[in-house]
Amino acid sequence: MREQNRNKNQEIEKILEQMDLSQPAPETEPMRQYWFMKKARELVKEQSEKLGRPLTACTTTFGCQMNARDSEKLLGVLEQIGYQEETNEEDADFVIYNTCTVRENANMRVYGRLGQLNRVKKQKPHMLIGLCGCMMQEPEVVEKIKKSYRFVDLIFGTHNIYKFAELIVTRLESQRMVIDIWKDTDKIVEDLPSERKFSFKSGVNIMFGCNNFCSYCIVPYVRGRERSRNPEDIIREIQGLVADGVVEVMLLGQNVNSYGKTLEHPVTFAQLLTEIEKIEGLERIRFMTSHPKDLSDELIEVMKHSKKICKHLHLPVQSGSTEILKKMNRRYTKEQYLELVRKIKEAVPDISLTTDIIVGFPGETEEDFLETMDVVKKVRYDSAFTFIYSKRTGTPAAAMENQVPEDVVKDRFDRLLKEVQSISAEVCSVHEGTTQSVLVEAVNDHDPALVTGRLSNNILVHFPGEKELIGKIVSVRLDACKGFYYIGTRV
Repeated sequence: MREQNRNKNQEIEKILEQMDLSQPAPETEPMRQYWFMKKARELVKEQSEKLGRPLTACTTTFGCQMNARDSEKLLGVLEQIGYQEETNEEDADFVIYNTCTVRENANMRVYGRLGQLNRVKKQKPHMLIGLCGCMMQEPEVVEKIKKSYRFVDLIFGTHNIYKFAELIVTRLESQRMVIDIWKDTDKIVEDLPSERKFSFKSGVNIMFGCNNFCSYCIVPYVRGRERSRNPEDIIREIQGLVADGVVEVMLLGQNVNSYGKTLEHPVTFAQLLTEIEKIEGLERIRFMTSHPKDLSDELIEVMKHSKKICKHLHLPVQSGSTEILKKMNRRYTKEQYLELVRKIKEAVPDISLTTDIIVGFPGETEEDFLETMDVVKKVRYDSAFTFIYSKRTGTPAAAMENQVPEDVVKDRFDRLLKEVQSISAEVCSVHEGTTQSVLVEAVNDHDPALVTGRLSNNILVHFPGEKELIGKIVSVRLDACKGFYYIGTRV
């Protein structure tokens, strides 16, 4: 597995060495999980010796960046207990699916993958299959797996991911399917291992859960109520990441603008950003997602004066119709959203705005759709994630009347997409000929003579360079805009 999070992993290794397995597992976290990591390490070693080779694990992530961050934590535990990373599911000894359930077709993808793994597991009886994430928070899903996919070994949800090592031990010692689903929790466990995908940037959870209950969204039901991490723990984590080579962090939450409301001593998101800005060595700060109803003037002011907050804001509008927004339970109007955009652009003129838009929400008329088109034309987004509304069982919108006919939705979606792409190409091209700071992220997928980096405003740039530039911030002249990315030259 990747050689990252060195400092944290070394600290954990020292703790594991001191753990005495002849004593009962500690009651307090995270020491309890360290005990189970050491126990799991012994069990994995026994299996490895039987097979005459190291055991491997493959984690597949479905869904959002919150899930991606959770998967890094899973990988961190797997590394500590002795698994080596494997990218091919069929070759792995332990396959973990970290699932998403925002759309029902995501569930079907998981069932399809499980069907394929059943064949593999028959050839490798020692193979373990684990399921976690949002999909596992749905009771009917768990019942279906218990009945139709009995070969699955481990099922847990979004609230007790920190118990991963303990659940692995339970499974290895019991030789039975282990199911541990919590309906909700107010618990946040710090200082567990994590195996980052990138050495130079990292996601950082600042809060968990959601209190918004948008009528189309399943997230509050599977992620639970909002709970914020203590700012001291967030600062300490970022300081550790920076010491480990990270130059950019992405602050993660279902609604970062409501950060801090559940703390004993409330702290606003703007205040948290001000403290993070002070961390020496940290070059860039990103965050998502921002709910328009909670984006404060205080936050806009902090963004205006910040030297580290990236010039990019993802601000989901979902619809331009006040009537539809009301049905969505978004709690802002079209006019309020446009006023918010005006204030943001006035404070940060070079801000890049991106958004999410749903087409065909129940009851959406042609007039409602034209309101959405009007917002797109007035805001002029750098890009937009456009979605056709699909029923999500368990949400209020699924039971609403006046579902929009499929052919009507398709026509509107095509018109919206054409408008968004046309505006995006115009907006992105304004930087052509300028020199910008670029964080180099990878060797280009299509041309190894090029590297790919990202501007502060989140636009990609491809330019000649070597892999040694990865993780560094360099100056690049943007020679030609190609619609949604640039071709450049290093200055």
